[in-house]
Order: sequence, then structure tokens, then C-alpha cells
Amino acid sequence: MSTPRSAESDLVRSAQAGDIAAFEGLYRATVGLVHALCLRMAGNAALAEELTQDVFVRAWRNLGTFRGESAFATWLTRLTVNVVLSERRARRTREAHVTPTGDLAALAGAAPAARPGTALDLELAIAALPPQARHVFVLHDVEGWEHAEIARRTGLAVGTCKAHLHRARRLLREVLSS
Repeated sequence: MSTPRSAESDLVRSAQAGDIAAFEGLYRATVGLVHALCLRMAGNAALAEELTQDVFVRAWRNLGTFRGESAFATWLTRLTVNVVLSERRARRTREAHVTPTGDLAALAGAAPAARPGTALDLELAIAALPPQARHVFVLHDVEGWEHAEIARRTGLAVGTCKAHLHRARRLLREVLSS
């Protein structure tokens, strides 16, 4: 009888050898994880769907680089973060040529307003955060990454990551307490 880890290793090896059915098995086992992370980081369901597809296209192309030193889901999580951050950088570059950047405080006003008698969905509150603050919040408080790793992956300074996290937590407290 094989362990889940050895069964995963067998699927990965088969997929690396070109077995599409094996890759489909890996896809089915991890698509929920990838989509949830994309949704939290992107804050937009349609964009999360697109990013999820991009992640698995890149996973198929780069599967040969997976050495099995960690769980496949760990490797895929790192790939997912890279895809989301790359898309964010590309969008920010496109938008810089079209629209001026807004003030962080002004963006905080875009958070959904709580109505008396209705529970505010935490996911909606996270989605309403400014993009950098949302990314740092999700990677630190949801995924458990250290500030140094977030800084390395995003190209931000550690202090900037801490400031974004502080800002995200403050904005969430404001939105959730109203």
C-alpha cells in the first residue's frame, strides 16, 4: 500500500514523463488550493480564474524543474504566488501609462460598507484591500510566510512589507467593526 506522499511522487514522475492523465490527477488534487490563493491575492473572481489557469499552464511547462524536495503543493504554491505577483507587476505597468496611481487612504474607502443586520464577508473585506496590502496580508497572515520571504518575492523592503501588513490589518479592523 502506498502512502499519499509516494502516490503524489508517482503522479509527478508520470506527469514529468508526459502522462497527461497523471497531471490531471495532480490538477484535481490541487486546483482548490491554487484557486483560493489566487482569489485571496487578486481579490477578483474572474481574475482568479484566469490566474488559476495560468498557474497550471506554467506548472505543466515547468514540471521538469520540480525535484521532489518538497511536497508538490508547496512547489505549486510558490509558483502560484509568482504568477499572481507577475500579473500584478504587468498590470501596474500597463495602468501607469493609462491612469494615475491613487492614494492608499482613498482606496480604503472602496471597502464594502457593512449594513446593520448583515454579516460582512471577510473575503470581501480582504478583496477590497489595496493590492500591495492585500498581497502582504494574504502571504503573511493566511499563508504564514515570514516578512523576509515576502520581501524577497515581491521586491519590497522588509519594513515596507511590515507597513503594508499593519495597514491591511488596520483597514480590515475598520471595515469589520463598522
